[in-house]
Order: sequence, then structure tokens, then C-alpha cells
Amino acid sequence: MTTFQHLDIPTLGGWLEGDQALTLVDIRDPQSFAQGHIPGSRRLDNDTVGAFIEEVSRERPLVVVCYHGHSSQQAAAWLAGQGFPEVYSLDGGFTDWQLRHPDRVER
Repeated sequence: MTTFQHLDIPTLGGWLEGDQALTLVDIRDPQSFAQGHIPGSRRLDNDTVGAFIEEVSRERPLVVVCYHGHSSQQAAAWLAGQGFPEVYSLDGGFTDWQLRHPDRVER
């Protein structure tokens, strides 16, 4: 069974600084996403996930972000089951990212 891995904030920060090729999705609600998100991330919800699965590269690691790192685990497990070989759930979620990297939030 394909499953996901946990990713910590320092590792993601290093990947982004090093221009690591990855796909970053944020599953929070539209208003929260608009108020701030990790640069380069795209919002993903039930309405957009079908198109996302069709068009995104499975060659890149896929990182799922939510508020605190809880619901992203369920989404990451589901996406891994859709055939993404390398899926991560961001531990601490966007809340922890914003706390540690207030200068690295896109609005």
C-alpha cells in the first residue's frame, strides 16, 4: 500500500531555498489561503482535485499543507492512493510555517 511521509518545516524550507522541484498544495479554505500561504502553493479542494490529479506531474514530490498538520495527513494518504509515489504531510501546517517564516508568506 502506498502511503505518505511526514515532512518538517526546516526540511521544506531547505527544499524551497534550494529550488527543489516539488508540488505544494494547500487544502485550507479559500479565505485562509487568500490571507496567506506558502509561496508557490496552490489551493486544492474537492472541486479542483480531479483536474489536479489529471494535470500534475507524478515525478515531483507532493507536499500537502493544512492548518496544523492534521487534516493534511488524510489528504496525503488519499493522494498517495491515487498513484503519487512521493507524498508528504507538512507537520505543524501553515500555522507553524507562518510562525517560523513570517517573511515567507505570500498574500
